[in-house]
Amino acid sequence: MQKDTAMRRLPPLTAIEAFVQVARLGSIKAAAEELALSSPALSRRVQALERFIGKPLFERRHQALKLNSDGERLLAGIAPALDTISDTVEAMTSGVELLRLRLGVLPLFATQRLLPRLAELKRLHPELHLDVDTGGHGVTRLGDGLDAAIVLAEEVDPALYARRLDRNRVHVIGARSLVEGTDPITRPEQLGGQTVLIHRDMPETFIAWRDAVGLPDLEPLAVDHFDSGSLMLEAAAQGLGIAFMLESHFEAANDPRLTQLFDTTVESRYSYWFACRPRALTTRPVKLFHDWLVGAVATV
Repeated sequence: MQKDTAMRRLPPLTAIEAFVQVARLGSIKAAAEELALSSPALSRRVQALERFIGKPLFERRHQALKLNSDGERLLAGIAPALDTISDTVEAMTSGVELLRLRLGVLPLFATQRLLPRLAELKRLHPELHLDVDTGGHGVTRLGDGLDAAIVLAEEVDPALYARRLDRNRVHVIGARSLVEGTDPITRPEQLGGQTVLIHRDMPETFIAWRDAVGLPDLEPLAVDHFDSGSLMLEAAAQGLGIAFMLESHFEAANDPRLTQLFDTTVESRYSYWFACRPRALTTRPVKLFHDWLVGAVATV
């Protein structure tokens, strides 16, 4: 029996591109601006794809669109392929080999540990280009807009490839004025009247620290949460609270306005990790970046 080699019918590439942009941006208007189309034209392309597939792909909520389960399944399957097509065309039209890595990374890690070393990566692999995304939720977006991510976590989903980049200690960081004023903070018990600053990706940091120093009942005046380490450091420097952060954050900041409040430090539950889908590690951009990162940045 002869195998049928005829190409299966596919929807128009323009409809696929429209769907992916709307799915990633969550808005017809934003996606239309990205693709230089009118909103009605973009809507028609998405609707054409839904007719082709025979089912809706979005939940329509006023001005916003949210993927339904069928839409999520479709996006996971076609977005990486569309990105590969885009990269291949860009490489061929530029006349040089071009490798592109879409990397999710937290802003503080990027500022303190990644950007200062990227010139070295560029010298070693000038063909490798990075699209840097600091929007957070890196692990959940792997395969959907991100090839790899550097995340701050206790551990990473075992279904993913993960490489720990460091181990750290927790420092209690405050404005220098807190230890130089008329009522200096010299004992952990004094934190009971202070505002504590915590990063959303390290929610248990304060609790683990107070337990480790033998003060399980210590309650601060308030706990303020940040999703930016850079902003936490600045808030601490401005005297807006006392930050519980990693030792590496404090040392790399090298900010004369800041000081470590106590000599007591404890092992952190949280580490920086490189993460990607296992099959992504077989692609050349991810493999090149991973190998360089482990050699240049990892401390474990």
